[in-house]
Amino acid sequence: MDRSQKADAVAQLSEVFGEAGVVVITRNLGLSVAQSTVLRSKMRDVGATYQVAKNRLAKLAIKDTDYTGLDSFLTGPTAIAYSVDPIAAAKAVVDFAKGTDKIEIVGGSMGARVLDADGIKALAAMPSLDELRGTIIGLVQAPATKIAQLTTAPAAKLARVFAAYGDKEAA
Repeated sequence: MDRSQKADAVAQLSEVFGEAGVVVITRNLGLSVAQSTVLRSKMRDVGATYQVAKNRLAKLAIKDTDYTGLDSFLTGPTAIAYSVDPIAAAKAVVDFAKGTDKIEIVGGSMGARVLDADGIKALAAMPSLDELRGTIIGLVQAPATKIAQLTTAPAAKLARVFAAYGDKEAA
């Protein structure tokens, strides 16, 4: 890599760190190309990205961001997973790491808050943003449904009473 390519890589990583909701640092322990491809496709499916970056360039990129606490994690053969959704990247990496011993979760950060490997696993156990939105919508719709049922219930009861009187008259 020449100097201009390194400057472009640092600028791209700085942009990533500026927009990301969560950053997860992993250590690759002999991850094959096929496994890496599977991991990257799982990450894309949830709206996250997984990339290998030079540690020195990543350290330069995080200097002026909230992720300055990640310096200590960037040693050895590392890779960076990130997403705007604060749960997506952590969930995808943890799910993938359960199936293989070729990747180790080192730590990460959610904004200025630095998380160790256990913190990332706890973050992955939380429901995703879409799941939370669905739950909130369900909670909001439930009272509206009950109100609709309560307003139509008296009319339905009255209709059943008239039907019963009609049946009684006919008999």
